[in-house]
Amino acid sequence: MVVSGTARPLRPRRSVAWSVIWRVSYRLVRLVDPFIRSWIANDLPGMRGIVELQFVGRRTGRRRRVLITLLGVGGAWYVGHPNGEASWVRNAEESGWVDVEPPGRHGPRFGVHRLPDGPERDAVIRATAIQQPFPANLFYRAALRHIAAVGVYHRLEPIATDPSPTPASPAPAEGAR
Repeated sequence: MVVSGTARPLRPRRSVAWSVIWRVSYRLVRLVDPFIRSWIANDLPGMRGIVELQFVGRRTGRRRRVLITLLGVGGAWYVGHPNGEASWVRNAEESGWVDVEPPGRHGPRFGVHRLPDGPERDAVIRATAIQQPFPANLFYRAALRHIAAVGVYHRLEPIATDPSPTPASPAPAEGAR
């Protein structure tokens, strides 16, 4: 999907300072994660657009979860990380899918497709500065050029799930009651 527009391409510029700021800020977010989840569960204002992504860990095979802002651009959904390949990004790419909670109208499971440099990725990066909740949107706005240089973003595409019911339990052995 190509997002049309007349916006100029972003001029990427990696910044050591922004790399450090993002690492520190995401560590802080991990510390307050339980409070954010409580805020979302109680449907308090200011957390619209934040969803939980679930996927399988590439090393452990266990389910992993992360809170993330679901970005909407041109009718499509996108997720990403402003500071490059975080562990959840590598896990999602390795598994090839994520479950979105709460699920969208197409269901909970989506394929993840990394965006190459270009107009679609630039439009998504610009959307982060608008769609992130306050005060994160201020960081994204200030760091647009750094994000354009190192950020990793993915388009989510619905994966058709089998509508048939789950298989029934095996029939009891003959003579068993």
